[in-house]
Amino acid sequence: MLSKSSFGIVSFLFALAASRALPGSSPIKRDVDDYGEPNFYKGFDLSSLKIQEDGGAIYKDTMRGNATRPVEDILEGMNTVRLRLWVNPEIPYDDGYYLSYDLKYVLALAKRFNDKGHHIYLDYHFSDYWADPQHNYAPVAWPKEVAPLAKRLRKYVFHTMQAFSDAGIDLSMVSLGNEIRHGMLWPLGQVDVDVEPRGARIANFSNLATIYSAARKGVDDAVAAGVHKPQVMIHIDNGWNITLQERWFNSFLATGKVKTSDWDIFGFSMYPFYGTAATFSNLRTTLNFIANKYNKPIHLVETDWPNKCSGPDAPELSEPSIPVSAQGQIEWVHCIIKIVKGLPRGLGQGINYWEPAWLNNTGLGGTCQSAILFRADWSEYPERVTGYSLPSVDMFKDV
Repeated sequence: MLSKSSFGIVSFLFALAASRALPGSSPIKRDVDDYGEPNFYKGFDLSSLKIQEDGGAIYKDTMRGNATRPVEDILEGMNTVRLRLWVNPEIPYDDGYYLSYDLKYVLALAKRFNDKGHHIYLDYHFSDYWADPQHNYAPVAWPKEVAPLAKRLRKYVFHTMQAFSDAGIDLSMVSLGNEIRHGMLWPLGQVDVDVEPRGARIANFSNLATIYSAARKGVDDAVAAGVHKPQVMIHIDNGWNITLQERWFNSFLATGKVKTSDWDIFGFSMYPFYGTAATFSNLRTTLNFIANKYNKPIHLVETDWPNKCSGPDAPELSEPSIPVSAQGQIEWVHCIIKIVKGLPRGLGQGINYWEPAWLNNTGLGGTCQSAILFRADWSEYPERVTGYSLPSVDMFKDV
């Protein structure tokens, strides 16, 4: 039975994956392909899927006669699943329901996708709630001073990674924070890239560097204890903004508390509705700059494109030549893949589409009506809601 709490109360929230085991075979995950080249990670963030399913959502594969199938089987070509983890997500609503991406919840989803052979990309939010440029507050129960906060964070990373290992899940990637342009674990770890002069800007990054270093040491602690070694990511939004990226990483590294060796992968977000400067040209310029300066792998870890976007609140999209449709979703993603794969020395190594199956949050944080890859049918509500796949579910099939 689909409860109001499961589908109605989270619809207002904004927020800011092709390897599949054959029947009867063991799933195989590789960091390189059969020719020894790095895998290209093609993923979807499916963090909300269990909440949807527990509330009664079902998904139909329109390419297979509307057969009811697991979402991960409908999403052709993915080899990676991205899952966000909150610390202590006790967020009550009117009937006592909790939106909960806690460890127990995420372990269940990760086990499901891991057992099907997908890479698991764990997105640490280091918060009880959304972590992004607008919300990045430290967990309420954590210390309020930098040194004990960093110590608590290091232990948290160690223990959570150990929990995944104990569950038989080898994490392929971990992102230490989510879209940390303004830092993380606010207020102590908050930063402003526009602070002047430069010395003051660097000083304002000092706490964040201490905190990030502690999280990285937590990964090292877990690996030293026998946990599978994941690739460590640092994730900033607005991947098209070269000025932001240059100033941010220069300031972060200038603290002297972190080194480029503290992360393995750069992760960036790229959305088309938050400013018309989010163009393919600007993305290409910025990612090439990062690749040439730091010589590290780069993933585009959050993106989407609308299939419906009209009305007085509709935003101006950054690439207006791309149609607002399922075909446009494919075109947008394929253009980004071309940019990422075109980076020098094979450094472009992945892309993730954000929350393609969140049926009651179809706008995914934007003012367009839908950017998901399913058509939501509410005609049988409250018994169930049905997601009918759009052709864009195949966006990774042949890339």
